[in-house]
Amino acid sequence: MRSGHAPDHATATGAFARRRLPLGIQTFREIRESGCYYVDKTPFVARMLDEGKHYFLSRPRRFGKSLLLDTVKELFEGNEPLFRGLAVHDAWAWSAPHPVVRLSFGSGDFTRAGEALDRTMEQLAAAERREGVGGEGTTAAGRFAHLVETLHERDGRRVVVLVDEYDKPVLDTLDDPGVARANRDFLRGLYATVEDCDAHVRFTLFTGVSRFSKVNLFSGLNNLTDITVDAEFSAICGYTEHDLDTVFAPELHGLDRDAIRAWYDGYNWLGTENVYNPYDVLLLFRRRQFRPWWFETGTPAFLVDTLAREGPGTFALEGATGNEELLSSFDVGAVAPLALLFQSGYLTLRGTVERAGRLLYRLDYPNREVRQCLNERLLAHAMHDPLRREAHSSQLYEAVTGADFEAMRAALDALFSGIPYQWHVNNPMGRYEGYYASVFYASFVALGLDVRVEDSTSAGRLDMAVVVSGHVHVLELKVRERATAGAALAQLREKGYAEKYRAPGRSLHLVAVELDAERRSIAAFDVASA
Repeated sequence: MRSGHAPDHATATGAFARRRLPLGIQTFREIRESGCYYVDKTPFVARMLDEGKHYFLSRPRRFGKSLLLDTVKELFEGNEPLFRGLAVHDAWAWSAPHPVVRLSFGSGDFTRAGEALDRTMEQLAAAERREGVGGEGTTAAGRFAHLVETLHERDGRRVVVLVDEYDKPVLDTLDDPGVARANRDFLRGLYATVEDCDAHVRFTLFTGVSRFSKVNLFSGLNNLTDITVDAEFSAICGYTEHDLDTVFAPELHGLDRDAIRAWYDGYNWLGTENVYNPYDVLLLFRRRQFRPWWFETGTPAFLVDTLAREGPGTFALEGATGNEELLSSFDVGAVAPLALLFQSGYLTLRGTVERAGRLLYRLDYPNREVRQCLNERLLAHAMHDPLRREAHSSQLYEAVTGADFEAMRAALDALFSGIPYQWHVNNPMGRYEGYYASVFYASFVALGLDVRVEDSTSAGRLDMAVVVSGHVHVLELKVRERATAGAALAQLREKGYAEKYRAPGRSLHLVAVELDAERRSIAAFDVASA
């Protein structure tokens, strides 16, 4: 399924004319009136209206959720000129606008007790002034209900309710469980108003980053349809391949198309095609440089701390699986690492698999930006000396790309020794191969190298392969707690893991690493040609 198209540039402004990039613009009116590029998402809105009434959508930050809500607002308010040339225009009843109540929790210091209530009261008061409605009710929920009922009675048309950043008061306070629970309980009562006012409501859309379970934030809204993981709505936010090749065609000149795809494409919520991170794409078009634009806007420390403390090794995230309950497991004091990574946009869906009658989702990093930068951030979390880390990383890069194995061992040993003792002890995987494999993996991936993890071969699954120009290093890792000298190299030779990488002009190297769990160092580092 494809998202809709913006008006043809050739028709509107001359063949392949460049337009203004809508960076930082979250209002539909400004985008349309100022001649910005726009990818038409109105077909998705029309589909929602055809199929249901109350909706919920989770997408990562800076993915266009606020713009989507603003589009819905302008549509229901009947601002017809803004939609000329868009898919929904000819099918919409422009003479019958609906009143709209919109709440947003995108701003505010929610670490302060009572901030969620204050922000709600401020927004309700502002809506009452705009609509000329007197405020009634001693609670936020009561005042909200009175506003919705009054607008319906006044206009004779049911009300559209839009809530942006519905979860931010909780997400911002996860490191203060007391305030987080208070915010959660307040929001749960506020959102239950929508069900209580159902007879007065035409359409509802909640958007946010996380997928709190219905019992935690939507216990009073039982008929809410979650379209987060839905093939029909997978491309409701973000840009498709077709969008880049048509809407943004004037911006592609001089840019490597394959590089754009590798860096910023890859997000999917079970649709037939991936979508690009829109923030990254727009920054790329403006700056003309490949950089982790989205990642640098603020990866939360809470995410990194949780993954480092509780999560699986980052190498295990490639091809990880989780069920629906796991991916929706998000509440104060109970955040599953996989759910946190998926909902925040650091993992995406790659399909489903059925095991023993259970439907599981296959997960993976969406693209190079996330894969490389998340591992770099986790490595930085483990090694607190940035100058030392950077020096050893540079040495490792030169060693790997130049097939200098003596230097490779020295660089890896130095990286290990730079990780504090407490990090090894406190990590539940600290004495197992998976932990050390994660450190190796993070070290290589953070350098932007092509790393293949547990790649399947006819003889089994190898630990890791690093593919660089002219060389492939096939690695096997063992933790030496007994007399295991030579076991890693023997396994590499016996299994023939390197054969699938054999190609003309390419050198294959077997790299067998045996690690001392007590001393936190490399006990043996054997290299052989394959």
